Parts: sequence; C-alpha cells; structure tokens
Amino acid sequence: MTMTRRTFHHASLLALASPSAFAQSDKPVKFILPVSAGSGVDGILRAASVQIGKALGQTVVVDNQPGAGGVVGTAALVKSAPDGLTLSMVSNNHVIYPSVLKSVPFDPVADITPIAVIGATPMVLVVNPKVAAKNLQEFIALLKANPGKYNYASSGNGTILHLAAELFKEASGTFSTHIPYRGFSPMVQDIVGGQVDWGVGALPAVLGQVKSGNLRALCIASAARSAAAPDIPSSAEAGLPRYGVEGWFAVVGPKGLPAEQVKRVHAALVTAFNTPEVKEAMFKQGNTINISSPEGAQKHFRDELTRYAAVVKRSGVVPQ
Repeated sequence: MTMTRRTFHHASLLALASPSAFAQSDKPVKFILPVSAGSGVDGILRAASVQIGKALGQTVVVDNQPGAGGVVGTAALVKSAPDGLTLSMVSNNHVIYPSVLKSVPFDPVADITPIAVIGATPMVLVVNPKVAAKNLQEFIALLKANPGKYNYASSGNGTILHLAAELFKEASGTFSTHIPYRGFSPMVQDIVGGQVDWGVGALPAVLGQVKSGNLRALCIASAARSAAAPDIPSSAEAGLPRYGVEGWFAVVGPKGLPAEQVKRVHAALVTAFNTPEVKEAMFKQGNTINISSPEGAQKHFRDELTRYAAVVKRSGVVPQ
C-alpha cells in the first residue's frame, strides 16, 4: 500500500499519542474508597459515578476497602499503577493520619496525585432517641451532670468523625468515652441500637436515620443550617457557636499519575458534577460543590495537613 502524505500524518499522530489513551476505553476505572459502604464519601461517589463514567467514556467501579480509619484503602491506592485506571475519593481523614497514628505506610501528600477537591459536606451531632435530651443544651447539661457515663462512637481512631466529636467535647467542656469502630456503618448501627449514645456523622450519611426517627439530630456543626435539613439547628443557633467542623471530599490518584491523565480526569469531574442529575443529588445530600484545580488541590492537602496537626494536639488525642 502506498502511504500518502495524509495517511502518514495520521499514523504519526497515533504513534505520538499516549498508549493509555487507546488502551483504557474498554477497561473500567476503579475508585478505591477507604471507607465503608453507606458513609458520606461513599454516597457522594455512588451518586456521581454514572456521570463520571460517561464523561470518561468508561465504567466506574466502586471498591470499598475500609479499615484502620482509612489507611487500608489508601495504602492499596498508593501501590496502584499510575495509569488512570485506579483512583480514590478521600476526605479529611487522609491528612489526619500522620497526627494520630504512630505509623502510616505512606506519605499522605508525596505518595498521591491530587486531582481536585470537589466540595464539602456538613457534619451533624446525633444521639440515640432514648438519650434524655431533646436539644443541644439539654445534652450538654446531661453530659456535665454525668461525666463518663455516656459514650460516643466514631468510624475509627483519628478519623474526622473522631476529631469532630473531640472538638465538640472541647467546645462544650464535657467528657464522653470514645468507642472506635471499623467504618461508618457499624458505628451508626450501634448508635441506633443504643449500644453507644452519640456520635458525629456526615449529614448525607445519617439524614435517612434522622428522618425515620432512629436518630435524633441535635445540631449541624456549623454557623448555618443546611438546605438539605432545614429543621436541624446550627451549632451557633443551638448555643454552641465555638463548635464548627465540616467534611471535604477530593479525588486523587497514585503518585506519578501523568499530567495528561490528571487533566483528563479533572475535566471528567467538572463535567459530571455539573450535570443536573449530580447537582440535584448533591443538593439533596446537603453537599456544596466547588471544584478546585489540581494545583489548588495540592495546596489544600498541604494546608489541611498542618491544620489538623494543630487540632489533634489541642484536643489531646494520643497517637496509637
């Protein structure tokens, strides 16, 4: 066959293009989640996964790998090949590890490639309905009158839900015993069942239990109410303005993810989270969306690493 100038030019472009651009179309993208099914980040990704897949032109598979407060799943991510086929959605927990664990098998900044901080989600303090407190002030009075009697659950030592509860104790001047769980779902199950008295969870993950009456919400941990749950007072309205914490969620890849893949995934995230379907789902969950650049995500991770180190030191959490 005689190669014309036009076919030669086309063949040259194919040769110069990244092989991954052609090898990935028939392969799924796996998102390793370092949290259990039913948690806030899990709900966010599952609500957006179809649209992310459409924007990428690939199927998105969610792989929950909870454990050790999120270390297990993230350790699996950092060992993955930087080919764009394995990603993760992480939260505040990711930058808390170094401050609360004596040993972490990866560097939370150097061993990942930040792609985008997607947005934030409100936190809510919930109690078992049998707890004899109808509002936040009654709950604080109950804890002060019975120091050490009540306990609280978290999704694991050093997770954002653990620190969110510790920050409440600090702001309210109360004490409760910490009961760590292996992930979010068992934590909530035991608060609902009454084995544990209270906890702090991401609003999207506990809202269904609140609406069904299985949990009583005492406050949103911020200065303002959430549009997704307008009946729940803010911490400021409930009389504890010093108490404020929110979750953020971001998409990352393993270290060494090529710039072309970062750009490709970032563009897909922008497209997906701006579709009517995903925007509506995020609004219903109470999440706010403000997608950062990859450079902004890198700075965010470094800044949050420093900020939470100070929070841990101030709250007195002992590394384990």
